[in-house]
Amino acid sequence: MTAALPLGPVMLDVEGVELNDADRGRLCNPLVGGVILFKRNYVSPEQIAALTADIRTLRSPPLLLAVDHEGGRVQRFRDGYTLIPAMAELGALWDGDRAAARSRAEAAGFVLASELAATGVDFSFTPVLDLDFGRSSVIGNRALHRNADAVSDLAGALIAGLARAGFAAVGKHFPGHGFAAEDSHAEIPTDPRPLPELRAADLIPYERLRTQLAGVMPAHVIYPAVDRVPAGFSRIWLQYILRGELGFDGVIFSDDLSMEAATVAGDIVTRAGAALSAGCDMVLVCNRPDLADQLLSSLRWTAGSGWKDRLARMRSRRSYASLDQARAEPTYQAALSALERVGTGGPSRAAGATG
Repeated sequence: MTAALPLGPVMLDVEGVELNDADRGRLCNPLVGGVILFKRNYVSPEQIAALTADIRTLRSPPLLLAVDHEGGRVQRFRDGYTLIPAMAELGALWDGDRAAARSRAEAAGFVLASELAATGVDFSFTPVLDLDFGRSSVIGNRALHRNADAVSDLAGALIAGLARAGFAAVGKHFPGHGFAAEDSHAEIPTDPRPLPELRAADLIPYERLRTQLAGVMPAHVIYPAVDRVPAGFSRIWLQYILRGELGFDGVIFSDDLSMEAATVAGDIVTRAGAALSAGCDMVLVCNRPDLADQLLSSLRWTAGSGWKDRLARMRSRRSYASLDQARAEPTYQAALSALERVGTGGPSRAAGATG
């Protein structure tokens, strides 16, 4: 029986390729508002469509369903999906042919969103808006370019492709993870640059794309010249700069609160409370069901003004009977043809591929 529950501020993962009793119990907690899917949850397009459908039947309104599906090395669903190129390939193309690069960036967004929507996903945490300073191994070729103009141009085209397929866009990792060398999954990165230097580079894509982004994910990076806590826990970054100075009015998602860089804020309940108090609308807890249980048993939260409307913008506006149906559309075929000219696109031909 579907439970009538408003969405809450917590996004969790699930353990395997189908729901177990522990998953169902967590996802029916009133504090939960979304699910993020990972590689371990995926076998085939048919299986992931069945899993997302099962998750949607748990509650009304349905939980939001998200995935990190950027392309390149960060693409959770591979066999049976089109392999989206690493974003740096689009940046390299931009250096020689800007019109072609924009066309292929838009095609990448359209193909990515069409395929995910066809298997029940609402949105992907993309695009990466970090600038590639050649310092961050965790960002690397996930970044579109070193040049903020190129990143803004290509990300804008990718967002247009997402939107044409009914998907919202989430820019990450605000205000920029490309200069900090440390990996926030395992360390606590710092970026010593002053705010004027960040404004002149890393913040440019967020300023230019603020009306096109439905969501933003802040970095677990400390910018000591601005604040002593990571951006995702900072009212200065989220309230004064992102919302106030830049005028962003979409959803702010925390990065995963189980990452090492988030531990500076305390235990999981304190971390979530600090992120929500700083201005996050939804907090992510991934790969730690023990921490998820602790958070759901102790977090106290009340929805703020506009919260429900912001979350509603994240739902996919397209649906298909199957992945094959999405791929049969002429608009999809045209986008796929444009994407394949990048060099690494095209449907995966591994076992389980369709289309």
